[in-house]
Amino acid sequence: MTRNIALTLRYDGTRYHGWQIQKNVISVCGTVQNALSQICGHEVSLMGCGRTDAGVHAERYTANFRTSSTIPAERLPFALNSNLPDDIAALDARDVEYEFHSVFSCVRKEYTYRLYHSAHRDPLLATRSLHYPKKPQLEAWRNAAENFLGTHDFAAVRSMNRNPTIKNTIRTVYAFDVYEEFENHFAFRIAANGFLYNMARAMVGTVLYAGLGKIESVPELLASLNRTAAGPTLPPYGLYMTNAEYP
Repeated sequence: MTRNIALTLRYDGTRYHGWQIQKNVISVCGTVQNALSQICGHEVSLMGCGRTDAGVHAERYTANFRTSSTIPAERLPFALNSNLPDDIAALDARDVEYEFHSVFSCVRKEYTYRLYHSAHRDPLLATRSLHYPKKPQLEAWRNAAENFLGTHDFAAVRSMNRNPTIKNTIRTVYAFDVYEEFENHFAFRIAANGFLYNMARAMVGTVLYAGLGKIESVPELLASLNRTAAGPTLPPYGLYMTNAEYP
């Protein structure tokens, strides 16, 4: 009997070329998929809930695969972790309905971007958080972030290298929280029904620009659909997928 199993993963994306399998480069999906194939005794096709970019991390990432293996789901994380490198770990595995799909069954995704304020950069955070030497503008950041809430056309904060297969750029943002996690370390947490390519990083870049007075009106920016009028796409190493929610 074929089973459908959902995995919860956690990984440091520093040395990977993103989640998606690509030719001649190492990916998170390829690494986990190879380990699963060895454990299950047959070739596994692993489907992840999103295409995190090169250098992006995940605190909680959902993926699913189908298998004829009889290994109990609760034992899979132990077997998988013994076959995975130190920068990827399985947190949970469970049998789910055969129709479950990590992408199409997902109702809400959450990303968090992290930065730290300091006069000097911290080498220990070089691949984990963005160095921000300018004065933090927490209230201005929050005020700008509130304007992204709701359903909008987010073409102004998507990648300039547009994927021609993505015709609909309308998304719904449920939350955009900006807060100080601990002293001089800030988090920008965004929850939405889906994200365009580079959307989260461009949204945070736009909020930072608003805090510097470089963008006066986020609603006008969104209405313009003009990517060049928004803030920059921030580096990938500050971004984390922090949750994917399912019914």
